[in-house]
Amino acid sequence: MSILWLFLIVLAIAAGGYFLGRSRALQSAGGDSRSLHSLPSFYGANVFLKTIVPAFGLLILWLLVQPIYVNTQISGMIPETAIKEGSSRSLVLAEVRRAASGLDNAVEQGLITEDIAQNARADFTDMTQRLKDAGQVVTSNITQPILRAAQSYRVLNSTGRSAMTIAVLLAAVAGAAISLWQTNKVFRARNVVEQGVQVLLLAAASIAILTTIGIVLSLVFNTWEFFKLYPASDFFFGTTWSPSFSGRGGSSELGIIPLLWGTFYISLVALLVAVPIGLFAAIYLSEYASPRVRAFAKPLLEVLAGIPTIVYGLFALLTVGPLLLGVFGDEGLGWMKAGTAVVTAGLVMGIMLIPFVSSLSDDIINAVPQAMRDGSYGLGATQSETIRQVVLPAALPGIVGAILLAASRAIGETMIVVLGAGAAARLSLNPFEAMTTVTAKIVSQLTGDADFASPEALVAFALGMTLFILTLGLNVFALYIVRKYREQYE
Repeated sequence: MSILWLFLIVLAIAAGGYFLGRSRALQSAGGDSRSLHSLPSFYGANVFLKTIVPAFGLLILWLLVQPIYVNTQISGMIPETAIKEGSSRSLVLAEVRRAASGLDNAVEQGLITEDIAQNARADFTDMTQRLKDAGQVVTSNITQPILRAAQSYRVLNSTGRSAMTIAVLLAAVAGAAISLWQTNKVFRARNVVEQGVQVLLLAAASIAILTTIGIVLSLVFNTWEFFKLYPASDFFFGTTWSPSFSGRGGSSELGIIPLLWGTFYISLVALLVAVPIGLFAAIYLSEYASPRVRAFAKPLLEVLAGIPTIVYGLFALLTVGPLLLGVFGDEGLGWMKAGTAVVTAGLVMGIMLIPFVSSLSDDIINAVPQAMRDGSYGLGATQSETIRQVVLPAALPGIVGAILLAASRAIGETMIVVLGAGAAARLSLNPFEAMTTVTAKIVSQLTGDADFASPEALVAFALGMTLFILTLGLNVFALYIVRKYREQYE
């Protein structure tokens, strides 16, 4: 049974329990709801919560624990001879999981039968080709240990899913039965429901923290695997980015400095475009524009934030690049050799970032108390002097936050860079040359032909971890600036 169907069945049981709980509460009170401790809806909600929370809690816990258990069991089945030189057991496990997923896809698409998928004597070359036909990324021919482990992986997962379905349904039924047994006119259903909702709200608030921890751990583990295969000093201080997909990374140069330079250079150009335009637009909308103009202009400006980044990338490739090439190319000033360059991506990315700066800055400027403006006018200051010397300093913490948010968005952009800036990793101050960023190379390294156990593929996680640390440092710095000026103007 799929998880979706299991979810719907549990939801149906909980919904039925809700109405049964209401009915049973009224029956216990002889039909007089005034003799109940709580409203009838609270008794129904008590049954609903005690049905759905244990079932879904068990479901989530099972989905978290089962992969760990299955990976532990499969890891013990993999012989040491199946681990290639320069690889590790965790990377072989990743290959096993991909092979198992490929077998599932091939069975669903009718390329192979379930009997063939479970046949340990199947031809490995033929099986590899079938997995590729099913759309699964297979970096090398499947060996016998990998195939056996993938088959066992599928069996353990299937058994675990069946057991999970039974356990979750039993938990739902048991929760409904216990809560219905508790339902009577003296049961404090309202107190129980309110405490339960409070716990659920606390759990919901913890999801963001737990998700962040999960992302960091996944990056850390794979980054550690990369640094086992490639020297950290060459990665952090190397000035050449030249991955070689022909071997096991011996001829690859994976220095991150050219990628960081491209990332910061393109982001700087984008901010030089977005910050002045966005800030001036925010000042006009909040201080000078009439209510009719503001009601029309602000939503129109915010439309830019809803345009997909792939559209911006095509705009950079097909419109802005040729336009700049006509001005700065061989027919113009002779500075630009191709339409893909830092200035192309920077200009288009800056246009994309304008609503991030303008909308947030506008809201922040409007939040400045009108009494501060009135006091400035009372001292004889003009409107422009009030904006420069009173409004903007008071709104500075929020404006800095808006700019830093735009900077984080620029650093993480991918499609505009891929289509507008090119793919060359170089150290140069010329904004009319092609460059690339960390995010663009993360995509290219994970979608290339490299074996997942090779440094060329694992370097994507090291790039992601580096970008995460830099963005975190940027946010911490922004928080420091905001707090410093907030204390000054509050």
